[in-house]
Amino acid sequence: MYHNMKRTILLLAGALQAVLLFAQTAQPPATSDLPEQPKPKANNLLEAFEQGHFHGSFRTFLMTTDNARHLSDYHALAAGGSLHFASSPWHGFSFGLGGVFNYNLASSDLGAKDSITGAVNRYEIGLFDVQNPKNRKNLDRIEELWLRYQWKKSLITIGQQSLQTPFVNYQDGRMRPTAESGAWLEISELKNTKIEGGYLWKISPRSTVEWFGVGESIGLYPKGLNPDGTGSGYPENLESMGIGMLGITRQWGKRTKIQVWDQYVENIFNTAFVQADHTHPLKNKHKLLFGLQLTHQDALSHGGHEEVSKTYFQKGGQSNVISAQTGWEHDSWQALAAYTRVTSDGRFLSPREWGREPFYTFMARERVEGSGDSHSITGRLNWQNKNKKLRFEGAYGHFYLPDVKNAALNKYAFPSFQQINLDARYAFGGMFEGLRVHFLYVWKGRLGEVYGNDKYVINRVDMSHFNLIFNYTY
Repeated sequence: MYHNMKRTILLLAGALQAVLLFAQTAQPPATSDLPEQPKPKANNLLEAFEQGHFHGSFRTFLMTTDNARHLSDYHALAAGGSLHFASSPWHGFSFGLGGVFNYNLASSDLGAKDSITGAVNRYEIGLFDVQNPKNRKNLDRIEELWLRYQWKKSLITIGQQSLQTPFVNYQDGRMRPTAESGAWLEISELKNTKIEGGYLWKISPRSTVEWFGVGESIGLYPKGLNPDGTGSGYPENLESMGIGMLGITRQWGKRTKIQVWDQYVENIFNTAFVQADHTHPLKNKHKLLFGLQLTHQDALSHGGHEEVSKTYFQKGGQSNVISAQTGWEHDSWQALAAYTRVTSDGRFLSPREWGREPFYTFMARERVEGSGDSHSITGRLNWQNKNKKLRFEGAYGHFYLPDVKNAALNKYAFPSFQQINLDARYAFGGMFEGLRVHFLYVWKGRLGEVYGNDKYVINRVDMSHFNLIFNYTY
C-alpha cells in the first residue's frame, strides 16, 4: 500500500513540476464537480500556482450481495482517496491536475465463477478493476490534467476532465467516477441560457484504471447478446474517431427548464435527447412537478463494424424512448411517480462504461439500457431535514422487459423484475465537518419467467444488496 501511495504522490508532484518548468502559456480553474473557490487573479505564472488551491477526498466503501440461497454471495471492502489541484487564473488561463488511489482491503474472490451458473461477480468488482479482478493494489489513476481559458461567464477546457451530461457522466456510485479526455466549451453569456459541447477522444470508465479510445472503451463491461442470440463480438472491434456533443439548456421564467442534447458517436450511432421540467406553485408553498423526456437513436454507417456479429448498433437500427414524471413537493417532502417506455422499434443502447441513463425511472444498481419494448414504472418518496444534513429516499419500481430468450429486444437476457431502494444520507458538522455517511439497500424480486435456469437469476433478481459508504472531503 505504501509504495502505491508513494507512486501516486510522485506522479502528481512530477506532473506539477513539469508544468512549472515548461508551461509558458498558462493554466485553468477547478473542474465543474469541485466546489467553487475564491480565485484571486495572479500577476505572473508563479503566483498562479502559489494562489492555487487543493481539494481532496477519502472514501471507504463496504458492499455485499446476498443472492438466492444456493447461489454465490459476495462482499468487498475498499478504501481510497483523491487529490486535486487548480491554479488561480493568469490572463484568463488556469491549470488543473488530479489523481485517485484505491485499495482492496478485503473481499471474496471476485474472479471466481459461480459453481452452478458459471456467472462472475457483477457489483463488487466495480469498486476495483473490471479488467483484472485479481488487481488489489495497482488501482491509481491520473484523472484530471487540463488547461482552461475563461472569459466573462464562459470557458473552454482541454485535457482530462469529468463531465456531467445525459449519457456521459460521473456515475459516481463506486470508488471513482468516469473521466473523459477532450475539449469542452461552456457558453453562459446569454441570459437564462447555457450552451455547452465539445469533442471527446478518450474515456477512462468507472471501475477501470486505464484510458481508452472511444471505440475500445465500449465492451469493457458485460457485453450481452447480439440480436440473433449469439454473444456480442464488438469488444475490441469498434472503430470511432470520437464523440461530438452539443447541449442547450434554457430557463423559461422561474418555473420551466428545457434541455436539448445531441450525442454523435462517429461511425457508431447518434442520440438526440430533449427534456422539459415544469414546476406549478400551489397554496401554502405546495408545488406540482412535471417532466417529460424524449430520446431518439439512429445507427451510423455499419454501427461500428462491417461484420454484423462484431457491430455495436445494428446497421439501419433505431430506438425511441419516452419518459415522464409527475410529483408533489412541500417543504422537506417530495413524492414522485414516473414512467418510461422503450418502444419496440429497437433496443435502447448507450455504453454503460460512459455513464448512467438519465430517465426519470432510473434506480441505483439497475438500468433498462439494452432493452426494447419495455415498460418501467417507479414511485419515490424523499425527505430531508431543515438544515439538509439528513436525507431519506425510498423508491419502488416495476420493470417489464421482453422475455429473457428474446435477444432482439433484451440484450442482457434480464427477466422482468421489481425493485426496492432505501437510501439514507447524513452530513456531519462541527469537528466532523466534511464527513458524510451513505447507506443504500437494494432488493430485487423476479417478475418474469427464467425457465428454471439460474443464470437468469444470479446477480439480477431474488437478491439483496447492501452498501455502506463513508466520504470525507476537504
